[in-house]
Amino acid sequence: MQARDYSANLTGMAKRLAPSFVTLVFEAALKSFWRRKSLWRFLRHAGIAESFLSTWNSEESKRDFLDRLFAKLPDQPRGREVLLAIARDLAQQESFPDLQGWEDSERKVQEARSAVSALRRGLAKIEDQVQDERQRREARVRFEAFQEEVRRSRESIASLSTRLNELASRLGSQEAGYEFQDWFYDLMDFFEVTNRRPYTADGRQIDGSITVSGTTYLVELKFTRDQAGAQDIDSLLKKVHDKADNTMGIMVSMSGYSETAVSGASGPRTPLLLMDHQHIYLALSGVSSFSEIVDRIRRHASQTGEALLPPDRFGG
Repeated sequence: MQARDYSANLTGMAKRLAPSFVTLVFEAALKSFWRRKSLWRFLRHAGIAESFLSTWNSEESKRDFLDRLFAKLPDQPRGREVLLAIARDLAQQESFPDLQGWEDSERKVQEARSAVSALRRGLAKIEDQVQDERQRREARVRFEAFQEEVRRSRESIASLSTRLNELASRLGSQEAGYEFQDWFYDLMDFFEVTNRRPYTADGRQIDGSITVSGTTYLVELKFTRDQAGAQDIDSLLKKVHDKADNTMGIMVSMSGYSETAVSGASGPRTPLLLMDHQHIYLALSGVSSFSEIVDRIRRHASQTGEALLPPDRFGG
């Protein structure tokens, strides 16, 4: 079939895409990806313009964003073709790495498999109308590129884990402390967290800052053998109180905290969040992004006044 004839047939086929088929694509996309970043990456590889993806703000849920995307696609010159490309990419999934590691992973994977199976059946009926190996090959290439990006992401996580394990063997040394600062902001760059590396303000050394979900946090990093104590908390509180009203603080103490430190950081409307090695290794496991971990601790602090929430209580 000549390319021109195929395009005409594809256009005719695309115009006949039933709302029920669009719903199948929507459900498969929604169920296959739990993290915003993973869904964003998939849609970009499937052909959604970054100019549109950039309109997805932190207040908009995955479902609402997909609703808006799928409502807009039919009005675009190549929208229906893009929709078919998304459908083909989704239908090729055999595993769902983004759904692993959650408390209800088994249920999430089961729902994703069901949605993808339904999509495959719907797509098969459409593909019977137009058989063109070039389009299928392009779909395979797109999905392989997506898988390659996921693989590179895992390799980056593995490299960060190896560096941290090496640093851990020198825990407590001043040199390792400085190297841990560099490592921490490399982790922030990996998770695409807006950050500023260590700087001095008003004569005080600031270990840097990060911005998560619109809130800026001053960062205090402790790579010592001893637990962080009450004096460490007081020092960070002083730095936070000297800044704008919406500024908060995050302390990362790899050796944890004394009871008095946790008590001093906690209280009504506390501006501090506490993290330790458990939170860092949770991020490195790929189960949760760093921003998701911060947001979880922030919600807990807002609800209870407790500045520290260990990962084993995230489900509570």
